[in-house]
Amino acid sequence: MAGEYAAFHRRSIEQRDAFWREQAQLVHWHRPFSQVLDYSRPPFARWFVDGQTNLCFNAIDRHLDTRADQAALVYVSTEVDQEKRYSFAELHVEVNRCAAILQSLGVARGDRVLVYMPMIPEAVFTMLACARIGAVHSVVFGGFASHSLATRIDDARPKVVVSADAGMRAGKVVPYKHLLDEAIRASAHPPEKVVLVDRGLDPGMPRTPGRDLDYAQLHAAHANADVPVVWQESNEPSYILYTSGTTGKPKGVQRDVGGYAVALAASMKHVYCGRPGQTMFTTSDIGWVVGHSYIVYGPLIAGMTTILYEGLPIRPDAGIWWRIVQDCRVNVMFSSPTAIRVLKKQDAAHLSRHDISSLERLFLAGEPLDESTHRWISDALRIPVIDHYWQTETGWPILTAVPGVEQTPIRFGSPSFAAFGYDLRLLREADASEAGVGEKGVVAIVPPLPPGCMSTIWGDDERFVRTYFSTFSTRQVYSTFDWGVRDADGYHFILGRTDDVINVAGHRLGTREIEEAISAHPNVAEVAVVGMADQLKGQLPIAFAVVKDAAQIADAAQCAAAEKEVMATVDRLLGAIARPGRVHFVNMLPKTRSGKLLRRSIQALAEGRDPGDLTTLEDPTALDQIRAALQGG
Repeated sequence: MAGEYAAFHRRSIEQRDAFWREQAQLVHWHRPFSQVLDYSRPPFARWFVDGQTNLCFNAIDRHLDTRADQAALVYVSTEVDQEKRYSFAELHVEVNRCAAILQSLGVARGDRVLVYMPMIPEAVFTMLACARIGAVHSVVFGGFASHSLATRIDDARPKVVVSADAGMRAGKVVPYKHLLDEAIRASAHPPEKVVLVDRGLDPGMPRTPGRDLDYAQLHAAHANADVPVVWQESNEPSYILYTSGTTGKPKGVQRDVGGYAVALAASMKHVYCGRPGQTMFTTSDIGWVVGHSYIVYGPLIAGMTTILYEGLPIRPDAGIWWRIVQDCRVNVMFSSPTAIRVLKKQDAAHLSRHDISSLERLFLAGEPLDESTHRWISDALRIPVIDHYWQTETGWPILTAVPGVEQTPIRFGSPSFAAFGYDLRLLREADASEAGVGEKGVVAIVPPLPPGCMSTIWGDDERFVRTYFSTFSTRQVYSTFDWGVRDADGYHFILGRTDDVINVAGHRLGTREIEEAISAHPNVAEVAVVGMADQLKGQLPIAFAVVKDAAQIADAAQCAAAEKEVMATVDRLLGAIARPGRVHFVNMLPKTRSGKLLRRSIQALAEGRDPGDLTTLEDPTALDQIRAALQGG
């Protein structure tokens, strides 16, 4: 990598203090920081030490003088057929009322508030209200099973839970309250109060007298609330967001205040090229890190309008997202590769039925983006489609093109370069030495982690060090647990998890590499590859593929022919050692409601084991198809 961005990135590493001092000017500081970085206790990094700021103030209050009447939040629901717009001034009013509600229930600085809600405006109000009063929010994906919810309640110990009667998905009511009640009964540390937004979707919603309170009544009681901002030291916790751990106990990723605000402001400017007055549409859920960073905080900090969408990408039809782009004059859009692959299977005419001329860039993240899907959506939209790579733990991109600094060429299937602030290395698994060009290595970051990344695991500093900084015995680096490779021009490619490796007769193969090869077959729309135990070779890759044209596999003979074609494609691209033992054709792959493939559950079924926790499974019939395919031989 050479050029303007290379120099920008190099300065962010070699002149770290000066670089981040400049980026810090993008947000408001109530009290200036005395030190850019305190790294006296590796690997713990403290950013903008002694500085006082507030996420809610940066997202709302500081815009009131210049854009009070501009839309800040636009809620679009194709599930309940509603659309609501809130200007910055109106959002300010709503957040103040919500903050007053929380304070009336005894919530104060440092207290936790668990948010278990669908994609409705009150969820955003609650998050921002917590930020306003210095409380720590923990958003749990709406509809999470009671056991999973109970473990999060016990770990975070919230004083208050804010929830709703129900969510909606594909036109069907998804009740929440009974799951919450079960979780609270199972919890060793139940909340004192539960605030409920009654959407009228579950008329039989049970209420516990004395504990359960109605949001609408509290909202009316605090109509004229004016809640002062609580100025927080930069390194105070802003939120906890749980992510799965290998031990089964979820990890509470803890984020700070000041570093996160600066990282989001800098990424909105340099990565997403979002300008005040523009509109950003991120198709994620607030229960995930993308929703935190680029539905709620990032766009608002940048003075943009943000879209909160409740619905599916193909309902009422596969053109709904593009209709929203047209109607809201969206400039920046952020989605996932899985969602684009879903759209890829729909009628291409949906892409041309709406005026999307306002859209400047589409960003994709969440899982590796295959080259064919990347090329397809780029050709369809005729705008830059930027793949980037990051994690719940980092809070913003690790690998990305940075068009706000330099318009580097896009390489299909690649998330480009290390984002500024990340001293990224590809390390050999054996000895932590640097991998060469074209050589697979573990994607690692030399600490200190940049602003915006997790500061620790909630309540467990030792687990933070043990989990993320102990992969190599010879050097302390942050491990992403992903394989990557870099080409001669400095472009990176993500190959999959280091723990999703298949060992075939002593040859280590990444499932992602095989999936890429299978995706090159012209009739394959989606594919998942898992390793299946094999007595002779240790493991064999098994593939489950969704085809674009089901008519081509209408009978057993066609299926067999298609399977041979797919295997020949893998032979051609990777060699016979990577050839799957079987290629099964299914109509859908099992995914979470956020769109991630449940590879471990597929692998478990292939090996005759329990598929594990399926609380986030979108469609149970997808696993039935996997079972049927395996039983069919």
